[in-house]
Amino acid sequence: MLTRIDHIGIACHDLDATVEFYRATYGFEVFHTEVNEEQGVREAMLKINETSDGGASYLQLLEPTREDSAVGKWLAKNGEGVHHIAFGTADVDGDAAAVRDKGVRVLYEQPRIGSMGSRITFLHPKDCHGVLTELVTSAPVESPEH
Repeated sequence: MLTRIDHIGIACHDLDATVEFYRATYGFEVFHTEVNEEQGVREAMLKINETSDGGASYLQLLEPTREDSAVGKWLAKNGEGVHHIAFGTADVDGDAAAVRDKGVRVLYEQPRIGSMGSRITFLHPKDCHGVLTELVTSAPVESPEH
């Protein structure tokens, strides 16, 4: 069962400038940064709040590290902005299967490793009213890593 909005992914051309905008404008600070070579992105997670299920909600800022990455292609076509929404779940495998059984295309056969060691999969935007949707099972978070 989906428990929360885990994060909203925002594609950007310049991660450092975008982080600075969210810091200066809203006071959001970077909780975690990483480069995901498989997905071809450099990212920053800005924690917005804690949630009742022990997780948190974030803004995920995504800068492509190569033009042929999914985010790079999306950014070239659409420009900066909201790329996807991610819902938190305790069981990404089970929820992905349940959604697949309802006729929604799940983009990965098996969940992959995402930000901060999470397990993720995506749902096809054409089956979700034009919204690229991610399902996330968070890894236990002990402390922020930069």
